Parts: sequence; C-alpha cells; structure tokens
Amino acid sequence: MRITAQELNRATLARQLLLEREAVGAVEGTRRIVAIQAQHPASPYIALWNRLIDFDPVELDTAFAEGQLVKATLMRFTLHTVHLDDHLPMHVAMQPTLRTRLPKERAGGLTLEQAHELVPGLLEFLAEPRSNAQIEGWIGEHSEIPGKDAWWGIRSFAPMFHAPTGGPWSFGQRPAYVAAARLPGLYSAEHAATALESLVWRYLEGFGPASIPDIAQFASVQRARARDAVESLRDRLTVLQGPDGKDLYDVPDAPRPPANTPAPPRLMAMWDSTLLAYDDRSRIVPAEYKSVVTRTNGDVLPTLLVDGHVAGLWRPTPDGIEATAFRPLPAKVWKALAAEAEALVTFLADREPGVYTRYNRWWSSLPAGDTRLLAG
Repeated sequence: MRITAQELNRATLARQLLLEREAVGAVEGTRRIVAIQAQHPASPYIALWNRLIDFDPVELDTAFAEGQLVKATLMRFTLHTVHLDDHLPMHVAMQPTLRTRLPKERAGGLTLEQAHELVPGLLEFLAEPRSNAQIEGWIGEHSEIPGKDAWWGIRSFAPMFHAPTGGPWSFGQRPAYVAAARLPGLYSAEHAATALESLVWRYLEGFGPASIPDIAQFASVQRARARDAVESLRDRLTVLQGPDGKDLYDVPDAPRPPANTPAPPRLMAMWDSTLLAYDDRSRIVPAEYKSVVTRTNGDVLPTLLVDGHVAGLWRPTPDGIEATAFRPLPAKVWKALAAEAEALVTFLADREPGVYTRYNRWWSSLPAGDTRLLAG
C-alpha cells in the first residue's frame, strides 16, 4: 500500500492530537503523544494546551509533583517529558548512545568504569533532589576527576529525573536532580536491543508511519540498531510505501486519516516534538523554512501551523501575540489564528505572559513576511 506525503502529514497530526483537541487529561495526553520536548520549561504546557480540551496547567504541575510524568535526558541528548511507564525502556534503549559522552575531554577523561563506580553512590545521594553544585561537590569527594567535569558526562546516562523546583512551569532555570523511581538492572547490549523495540513501537504509535532513518533520527541511535529493532518487530508491523517508494513502518490499526482531512491552525511550542521527530522533516516543515525555524545553535522557534505545515513564527510582545507568516494566508486562517492567539494570551496570563522572549534575538534575521498583532 502506498501513502502520499499529505496522508503522512495527516497521520502525524492525528496521533499528535493536532487535528482536534481531545478531552483527556495531562497524563493520558502525554502518553498518547509519547514524548514532549522539554528544553524550555513552558513547552510541555503549551504543547498540551494545543492538544487538549480545557487543559488546566495545574494538572501538569500535579503530574510532575506526583511522578506520573517525568522530565529526563532521553532521545537526541535532549530533555523530554514522558509518562513514567515509558521512561525506563527509553532510558535503557538509549544507553549505547547516551554513553558516547564518555570518555570526553569535557568529562575530564572519565571512563565508563569510573562512572559505573560512581553512579550507585550518586543515586543514593539523589534519593532527594540535589542541585548541580551539590552533585559536583559529592563527585569531587568521591573521585579524582573534578566534579564539574565528571558530572557533565554522568548526567547524560545516569537513571535520574529533573526534580520539580516550582515557578510558573514546575521547572526553573536552575535544575535539580533526583534518582529515577524505577532503576534498571545491569545494562547490556541485549537489554538495550529489547528496550529499543519498545521505544520503536511507542515512536510509531505517536509519530508513524516512519522510515528506518526517521526512527534512528528520533532516538539518536545508529541506523543499524533501528533496522534490527524493526526486523524483530516486522511480523507485528504494517509496511507501507512512502511517496518516494521506500518502506515505511507502522503499528496496525493506527489512525491514517484521508489527505483532505481538515487541519486547524495552531500556535506550536518551541521545540515541539512534531517538528523534530523525523529524518525528513518536510512532512511538517517545508524545506524552504527549515533553516529559519531551526536556528544555528539548535533553537527551534515557536511556529504557526497552517493546514498541518509550518507557515510562520509567533512570539509574545507586551501588546499580545505577534505572528509572522512566510507566505500569504487567507483571511479565514488569520481569523482562526487570532482566536488561538487570544486563547493563548489568556492561558499565559497567570504563568508567564512573556514566555520565550529571551529568544527574541532571532527575529532580527527573519525573512520578509506578513507580520500581524493577533491578540492583546
């Protein structure tokens, strides 16, 4: 069976709850969309606001506080919010990649053997939340390698979470860390391979259909590992032909709506996973906008999603939400974006009206576009 580029787009939007908002809570919503990029503390909140009916940010505060949802370094060496049940298999699947930071000059030359000696004691120390300075001090007392250097390497792969520290989005700019609620046994290549099968299945549930390069990109694993995981799952997977004739893999009975399914406009969070989950990001991000949306240092700016594709950027200003479209948009689309912007202003009002303003420097180099103030 062949699937068109537009059908791929709609499949992603359906699984990411972007065709229509769903009447589920924060925990179930996160489980459905699998993994939310969380480099900026506000982004998981805005991601769920885009996807859930009457989303109450207090629900997400509570889910973090109670450990139902967790924030940790996982895929692509970046922070993600995931369901607690997903963390352990994702963490174990990522071990061969996460450990590539050792030994590195920045890690003080810390070896895996030295790290393994340190981690059990460190996890005991992390029975309660600890700051970077506290952890560096502990490592300095238990290792010949400077604590700051060793901590840079260890925190990439040790099984731990970011601990909520308060503030408008549960996590502030100064992180604290706590040992994971469910710790793995001994790591092994076999355990990592089995866990990667679980990760691949969950990825396809949230982002499929997808290719081997897409899977490898999402998880930051070697394509050979992704291919092996797919081969192990092949009897359970549906195989489709993509627009280029190459094989795409999917879980059975997953939603694949028709190409003409309406896709309402959305104001997407920074680093929204939907934009980053593929080797070929043209499913969501037109090629001509890729370098505009993703800046040279890796910042992925908050975008306008129009008919399922990135069409511009947005940012808060003292007067409301400013939107810049990179191509002409019909009046009815601007009207729908204005309604979304009005709702977003209300959503941000009690938390952080000026969210993301620290990234305003990127707006000085945007291409020409239609810029409008949508809500105030």
